[in-house]
Amino acid sequence: MALPPLLLRLHLLLLLLGSRAACAWAALHERDAAALRDVRASLRDLPGSRFFDSWDDGAPTPCAYAGVVCAPDEEGPSGALLRVSVLTLGSGLSDSPGLAGTLPASLASLTALTDLVLYPGRVGGSIPADIGSGLRRLRLLSLSGNRLTGRVPDSLAGLPDLHTLDLGNNRLEGAVPSGLLLPSSPSLKVLILANNVGLSGQIPAQFSSSQLFHVDLSRNSIAGTLPPLPPTLRYFSVAANSMEGTLDGAFARDGQQAPADLAFLDLSMNDFSGPIPPQVFALPSASSLLLSRNNFTGPLAVPAAPASTTPPWSVVDVSHNAISGEVPEALAAAGSLYVNNNKISGEVPDAVARSVFAGRMTTFYAQHNFLTGFPVPSRPLPDSAALCLSYNCMDLPSASAADGCPTIGGPLEARPADQCRSGGGDG
Repeated sequence: MALPPLLLRLHLLLLLLGSRAACAWAALHERDAAALRDVRASLRDLPGSRFFDSWDDGAPTPCAYAGVVCAPDEEGPSGALLRVSVLTLGSGLSDSPGLAGTLPASLASLTALTDLVLYPGRVGGSIPADIGSGLRRLRLLSLSGNRLTGRVPDSLAGLPDLHTLDLGNNRLEGAVPSGLLLPSSPSLKVLILANNVGLSGQIPAQFSSSQLFHVDLSRNSIAGTLPPLPPTLRYFSVAANSMEGTLDGAFARDGQQAPADLAFLDLSMNDFSGPIPPQVFALPSASSLLLSRNNFTGPLAVPAAPASTTPPWSVVDVSHNAISGEVPEALAAAGSLYVNNNKISGEVPDAVARSVFAGRMTTFYAQHNFLTGFPVPSRPLPDSAALCLSYNCMDLPSASAADGCPTIGGPLEARPADQCRSGGGDG
């Protein structure tokens, strides 16, 4: 998940307007001018992009280049020189193919830089290793959607003002610097390293002491167990990694406060095991709970919601595990519920069936289990609802009970009787 480009453009446009006025009465520091020359020499427009037109047309000052914002040098004589404070590379427009080339090492010499944005394109090579050592004032670093390789620089950990780091959708590899997940990065709130495939390492045990709001490490090679989560988290994804172990203590342990504002949780496609703790379902703000394709076992323990409150679940997905027991009645509050491909038995609760046929639950996938009944209300299934009950220990209660089944979901007949008598199977 990358930052919305519209928000970035609005933020940077305001800074750019202020830069134009400053350029009228001061010159750019030569070190910054040299770094911009290196940027131009190292990067190029892809066919269809015209970002560098203003850089090549003899602008009166580099501060007039597209994407460059300048401000007075705080460390020099008052008003004598300007420094580059914001550098945005690429237009960010949806129809722009972006830039190609590599990032020059001299980027680290832009020591007054607070915002560095490289819009998606085909920029490759490594991120300069000392970028964090030089850019100590960085607040925003976004290089997502390119072809960057190598490691995430250790120098980015511990920057005092860095709020947002987005290096997602590249080809980075090696261990994630642990300091990015610890209180030693005191201002870091947004960390996006998703879809690099090769990033590895473990989430440190002290992760709960960080102040992070948004963490996306999905589709990498992160291993190890899940430590207690920071109480500040609002978005957390480690989907499609190699994590393992139980979730015991990850959501509340030894007096640790649970993340009350956590709205999005994605632990899918790992090797987590054991029961899903009831604290997961008790998260008061969790609209998306995605725990599919793990090795979770045991029954689902879903606490009853407090009186006069409704759980916030838009999606609950615990499919493709080894969960047993019955479908909890409390899950009738979910907007979409996926319990398919488990070892769940018994009858589906009336409350769940009513929610499906009333249109409150738009998707109920329960195929490939050991269910023995589904109470069909005396009303037609809404066109907006998707219901799949195939391959269970019962005859389908109606034709509509298979209408919503995925076309690649496997056989639609009932499960063989001998598997139902044994009460087990592969699920």
